[in-house]
Amino acid sequence: MRDILEYLFNFNKLDYNQSKKILIDINSNKYSHAEISSFITAYKMRNPSIEEMEGFRDALLELCVKINLNEYNTIDLCGTGGDGKDTFNISTISSFVVAGAGFKVTKHGNYGVSSNCGSSNVLEFLGIKFSNKESHLKKSLEKSNICYLHAPLFHPSMKNVAPVRKELGFKTFFNLLGPLVNPCRPKNQLTGVYNLEIARLYGYIFKNTNVNFSIVYALDGYDEISLTDNFKLITNNEEIIADSKFFNLHKTSNQEILGGKTIKESANIFKNILVGKGTKSQQNVVLANSSLAIKTITGKKIDECVSIAEESLKSGKAYNSLKNLIQL
Repeated sequence: MRDILEYLFNFNKLDYNQSKKILIDINSNKYSHAEISSFITAYKMRNPSIEEMEGFRDALLELCVKINLNEYNTIDLCGTGGDGKDTFNISTISSFVVAGAGFKVTKHGNYGVSSNCGSSNVLEFLGIKFSNKESHLKKSLEKSNICYLHAPLFHPSMKNVAPVRKELGFKTFFNLLGPLVNPCRPKNQLTGVYNLEIARLYGYIFKNTNVNFSIVYALDGYDEISLTDNFKLITNNEEIIADSKFFNLHKTSNQEILGGKTIKESANIFKNILVGKGTKSQQNVVLANSSLAIKTITGKKIDECVSIAEESLKSGKAYNSLKNLIQL
């Protein structure tokens, strides 16, 4: 590890094979926490290259618990996290809106590392039991159009890295890897990132795959469509800057989309939005993200996708999807 660190500290970049090997070694308990911490911190100075990210991604996919859901045309709505904005769980709520609209969602998530409440925290509080059994995940997709893949159950090798990340407390390149290492490898993906450089990096990485993708970055720093400012959108076919008018929705403020200070408060916000008791701003942000996910899957015009998402939310179908998943 010392040679690798010296190599990185001299502003060199790893190639694909080096990147893949080092991450496999890290996850095979070959290095101490101090060495892992130093390696992670090296990437605090700069973002990984495309080759490094692809090597890291493929290492984690090779090591993960294998799951085959290829018979379904699924989508994952997953942000990198690490934007420091402490919003409510926008992408997770949007996942249930998309599921309520009849689309299959394979949501990949984890406990919060750099936020108050990650998707796993709130779903666990609401009564969802996590599983990595393929039969259970398929049953979830059949009964509620959504299954939840709690990252630690599918990436057990990451247990060597988890305590280091927790102690460091800042966003790391592992935040960047989260949306890229969904073990079921969904065919569609809506991914939010926390800066413009990462958005471009993701664009290059996804264009080397067969995934239908939409990458979003709000220009005021959110890793999702926040409706607080313009946002960058990169897809398979275009790259644009848009605002709330893209969805025919009103602009909102930072304060209106804050999350809870505790997991209980976050869960209450989560449930209130799905049962139709959320504020107009909360609902609009969810509609923006869920409609873009629907557009990613279907290719329909965004106005139609907003209507589909709105019907899912207001009819109670999104909430029914959550209830069904809890019952399972």
